[in-house]
Amino acid sequence: MIEIQVQMADRAIELLALPEDQKCLILDIGCGSGLSGEALEEKGHEWIGVDISKAMLDIAQEREVAGDMVLGDMGQGVCFRAGTFDGAISISALQWLCNADKKSHVPAKRLYRFFSSLLSCLSRGSRAVFQFYPENSAQIELVTTQAMKAGFGGGLVVDYPNSTKAKKYFLVLLTGGAQKLPAALGTEEESTEKAKYVKSRIRGKIQRGVSVKRRDWVLAKKEKLRKKSMDVRPDTKYTARKRSGKF
Repeated sequence: MIEIQVQMADRAIELLALPEDQKCLILDIGCGSGLSGEALEEKGHEWIGVDISKAMLDIAQEREVAGDMVLGDMGQGVCFRAGTFDGAISISALQWLCNADKKSHVPAKRLYRFFSSLLSCLSRGSRAVFQFYPENSAQIELVTTQAMKAGFGGGLVVDYPNSTKAKKYFLVLLTGGAQKLPAALGTEEESTEKAKYVKSRIRGKIQRGVSVKRRDWVLAKKEKLRKKSMDVRPDTKYTARKRSGKF
């Protein structure tokens, strides 16, 4: 679990696209025991962590991590001076805001309060990257909608989308300006040799909206029946001709 946590933290830092020649101050949301903070330290950055669990913060202190830590519920917003941080990361924490653990908890409101307060404490042009585990598509829509409503840009990056075990969701939020989203891992460009997708195929009848000559269709149908050794009337100049009157 520790190894996976560190790997996801490294990937989140990569998606932050921090300047290589500059030491940055990063906010670690849901910092826990400080594993992702240590990943930031290895990259030469400083960090401040926020977590709702005092027990986890106590473990981080026992491990003597270098970052400062604050006890707080991110659903109530993050209270830092405007423009304090050069970026933010969060590993396996964002999904908890989608739950109503108390009667007073309204997930949409808590998410909006969190994102709007986070936006204010980030420097312009910076990013926030959240690795999270959504239960379903409704949670993804809830999270992204509230983030965009708060003023963020960006979107979802899904690493290894075709793998059940390795699949990871990263919400990459941009604080301003037109920026291109980073590429996901484990995706391949579609080959031009692949067959094109069509809504439906013609199976023994004329498809609506498709121009098919009646005679050609009837002849093809009769030929298919002959290959099945079925009795079929011989082809004539009257085959498939429309007839008027009663039969």
